[in-house]
Amino acid sequence: MARLREAQKEMTRQLLLDAGLNLFASKGYTATTVDDIASTAGTTRVTFYAYFPSKADLMKALISERLNAALHRVSSTEHGTTESALVAVVEDGSREQLRTWLESSARRWDSIRPYTTSAFEAAAVDPEIRTSLDTWLDEATADIKAGLDRADRFPASTRHFRSVLAITELDHVARHWTPGHWGVEQEEMLDVLAESWAGLIGRP
Repeated sequence: MARLREAQKEMTRQLLLDAGLNLFASKGYTATTVDDIASTAGTTRVTFYAYFPSKADLMKALISERLNAALHRVSSTEHGTTESALVAVVEDGSREQLRTWLESSARRWDSIRPYTTSAFEAAAVDPEIRTSLDTWLDEATADIKAGLDRADRFPASTRHFRSVLAITELDHVARHWTPGHWGVEQEEMLDVLAESWAGLIGRP
């Protein structure tokens, strides 16, 4: 019986997360209310608050749980979360390996875009979400710097800045690019992105 109750609680929590994400993507974070989320999930605002103290906390859970899982990011004692494949490919530094990783990343863009788009909208109006999103981006930046540190590539004083530029570039393209957008199709887009990454963080 206890297991059944726990399963039901987890199912309700996931329904609330699903409802929040769908509404944030369709209506926008600002326009979505707690009542909207509870109603879409088939429950009440009282139940919502039993799981999440606020709408912002639900958004933070979408980032820390759902988005990290989609990107294969796992807990790290060094900097919150990490994606070992990204660290390894940056350490390798070849244009071919960077291009392969970026291509793999691009396959996930459609599925992660509702999370990232909603998170950036939320961050614009909620300092709590801004902090959470900045932390998440800092963790991805730290992965690239870790790869550069392992390879001992480029002056140490420039590695963090190079990592910031690479992640900022990737995040912007991942959130905004669609086939034909900016006049490029996927293969050409990936070639240019890989070329840029190779110059920023790849082998000289």
